[in-house]
Amino acid sequence: MEYYLPVRHLHMLLAALSGALFFWRGLLMLRQSPQLQLRIYRIAPHLIDSGLLAAALYLAIVSGQSPGNSPWLLAKIIALLAYIGLGMVALKRGKTQTQRALAFGAAILTYAYIVGVALSKSPTLGWW
Repeated sequence: MEYYLPVRHLHMLLAALSGALFFWRGLLMLRQSPQLQLRIYRIAPHLIDSGLLAAALYLAIVSGQSPGNSPWLLAKIIALLAYIGLGMVALKRGKTQTQRALAFGAAILTYAYIVGVALSKSPTLGWW
């Protein structure tokens, strides 16, 4: 537990960076900017999200939490999978600009849900 607080703060920082970078990349996608193809935008998300996942696993193990005994954690994981899928449609797989824009909006709402669940430790939308 010695490193719990610093790792928790790192997790929160990486979550904010990940969300901000996704938002920025989404804006570039909406503008159909060629900047989206820059190497930094292909590498940085993987580095940030890998650190985010490593910190999350550490926190779960050290605190003894698992999706089986923490409904909010299960909700967060399910929402994370939806966020990843929506993000893929928004930034790469969407066939039309409309599909990409709708997926981007849904991904942003899903990200907000994940943050809300993390802050409230509740999977319900009562905190909205």
